[in-house]
Amino acid sequence: MSARLLLDEMFAPYLAAELRARGYDVIAVAECDGGPGTPDDGVIESAIGQDRCVLTENVRDFEMLRVQRLTQGRPCAGLLYSAARRFPRTKSAMGRLVDALEERLSCDRLPPSGQVDWLP
Repeated sequence: MSARLLLDEMFAPYLAAELRARGYDVIAVAECDGGPGTPDDGVIESAIGQDRCVLTENVRDFEMLRVQRLTQGRPCAGLLYSAARRFPRTKSAMGRLVDALEERLSCDRLPPSGQVDWLP
């Protein structure tokens, strides 16, 4: 199975488009029904339904939801965390983020359901 990624709303659709142009199955929340403003639990549900891992900078809220869902016996998508300090969300800095994500996607190294990891 190839890696599939859903970018949380803080990531612009052009990041997903760039990764798709490189052959990877990546979509942005902004491209989905509901778009920006989708509640975090809705993002997780969408990712589960599409068998995707979620990339987000919203560690506090997503980690709380992950623990809550797993404690309740509910599934949770894999979560890949990133930090704006390491990968600023500016067009000029997107190249480093694209490269880091491509490295993960090309090796199918995204966290599986219920697991987390950080971009280095």
